[in-house]
Amino acid sequence: MAPGEKIKAKIKKNLPVRGPQAPTIKDLMHWYCMNTNTHGCRRIVVSRGRLRRLLWIAFTLTAVALIIWQCALLVFSFYTVSVSIKVHFQKLDFPAVTICNINPYKYSAVSDLLTDLDSETKQALLSLYGVKESRKRREAGSMPSTLEGTPPRFFKLIPLLVFNENEKGKARDFFTGRKRKISGKIIHKASNVMHVHESKKLVGFQLCSNDTSDCATYTFSSGINAIQEWYKLHYMNIMAQVPLEKKINMSYSAEELLVTCFFDGMSCDARNFTLFHHPMYGNCYTFNNKENATILSTSMGGSEYGLQVILYINEDEYNPFLVSSTGAKVLIHQQNEYPFIEDVGMEIETAMSTSIGMHLTESFKLSEPYSQCTEDGSDVPVTNIYNAAYSLQICLYSCFQTKMVEKCGCAQYSQPLPPAANYCNYQQHPNWMYCYYQLYQAFVREELGCQSVCKQSCSFKEWTLTTSLAQWPSEASEKWLLNVLTWDQSQQINKKLNKTDLAKLLIFYKDLNQRSIMESPANSIEMLLSNFGGQLGLWMSCSVVCVIEIIEVFFIDFFSIIARRQWHKAKDCWARRQTPPSTETPSSRQGQDNPALDTDDDLPTFTSAMRLPPAPGSTVPGTPPPRYNTLRLDRAFSSQLTDTQLTNEL
Repeated sequence: MAPGEKIKAKIKKNLPVRGPQAPTIKDLMHWYCMNTNTHGCRRIVVSRGRLRRLLWIAFTLTAVALIIWQCALLVFSFYTVSVSIKVHFQKLDFPAVTICNINPYKYSAVSDLLTDLDSETKQALLSLYGVKESRKRREAGSMPSTLEGTPPRFFKLIPLLVFNENEKGKARDFFTGRKRKISGKIIHKASNVMHVHESKKLVGFQLCSNDTSDCATYTFSSGINAIQEWYKLHYMNIMAQVPLEKKINMSYSAEELLVTCFFDGMSCDARNFTLFHHPMYGNCYTFNNKENATILSTSMGGSEYGLQVILYINEDEYNPFLVSSTGAKVLIHQQNEYPFIEDVGMEIETAMSTSIGMHLTESFKLSEPYSQCTEDGSDVPVTNIYNAAYSLQICLYSCFQTKMVEKCGCAQYSQPLPPAANYCNYQQHPNWMYCYYQLYQAFVREELGCQSVCKQSCSFKEWTLTTSLAQWPSEASEKWLLNVLTWDQSQQINKKLNKTDLAKLLIFYKDLNQRSIMESPANSIEMLLSNFGGQLGLWMSCSVVCVIEIIEVFFIDFFSIIARRQWHKAKDCWARRQTPPSTETPSSRQGQDNPALDTDDDLPTFTSAMRLPPAPGSTVPGTPPPRYNTLRLDRAFSSQLTDTQLTNEL
């Protein structure tokens, strides 16, 4: 062997086995404790005495547990946010304002479509409650109170039922007067705070599927709610079949609804409003919409620098069964938002001046991983069927409308149409009402999954509103003011105005202070790493190098030893499978497995040393064969000389 190889072999023999070359995990742990920079691990090995060693083990494990606990708290605090509020003064953009008459269509224009429905409704009110129509109609809009000889088409589709709580499972059919057995579940739509007496009669209706095998009965604690809900279902079915252009013509025009208009001290008119047709509120008009060339802004705060309009409500054209209040609905929103007038709209009264003061608040939230909000809705698996920016409300309604089309085969009338879908009606979808009610109940119980997939928007604007009312016009100014307005609107209105037909609305910024609520991370990556280092240094006197050392030993060396052992085991197993089994008998293998031991017990002689052949017929005693073949050595004396054998015999 070359001198260099000898020195290398000697150094390798004398140096201890370390790191991943350690034969066992115990040796690896011993090597780590003796060479690590963390003091606790080394004290476990070098301490003398069992008690002292146990104490150091307890101290070290406690320190490790505290480090894990503190680091976990740091990680959780990393995903928290801090909220900062900034208030600054600047010129503010005026929001979009959508105004709708509570009555969607002029009754004189739509009465021909609702003649049968209104007749059956009045017949039900007369029979159930003894209510007669006492309202005076114009001759052009008058209609007979009942239609003699006409079959009750709407009562057959959705029969009105009268329930007596003393008779469970039975109800009296309003049209036939007979009692009928009620099957299926009964849903009572009463408020949780209301208690219905046992003797009180309930009114409701029953909805069934196509084969009438599955039914649901809806009862109401108030006859007003029952009649209006029953009327609304048939009303939506009728209006869903009317073309959009015809519905726009049957509703109020901008010139009819808007009597006067002022903004920021300047005069405005119907040209500053954009038509928006709502299925349940008819023609609505939006001021300062996104379709305008420029977004209007206000120069100062106060009622004189906001929007001032006088609205013509025209109570004589109200549908008596569809709406029970008089006035208009107003909604303040962003220019790119869809106006959910039916959900968050504010009602204003007639013969009153309604002042709405605004404070603007703009909120900015952090997206994942800090919250589950979305920037623009692109990561939400729901198709936006509204021509507006994403919002949580749009997502929920879009999800429900999509489910409605999938389950019922048609779309609900009060929401926009999805692509390639039609509104529900009796002719094409006879059981759509039952399907709609069942689906809506599942939506409220969050069984459709819409609430789980829809997310809140990360940035949004909201206006804090303060409302005040005043009687308008006053008794002193009522006479001249109504006369002037009647003369101004003589081309649009062919009657003398009274104060119950008018409503005044003022919308303005109380001040130009904009409040911004912004979220920011409570901790940064640099601060998190610094906190980690502080905890490691406090409890284990450890640095980043120690962390790398721990990763190397416990995640690289540890698993490399285990992998190497498994590899050797697999290799030995494979070698044993490849070696053919031996066919020798035990007698033939005697004295042959270990040739080094197949010698006599005498000292070597000159003859044996010369490796002479043994005498013929002589036998050399052999040793018993061992059970393994690992120590196989060359035979020292393969034969014995003849003269040596003779000498031994003598």
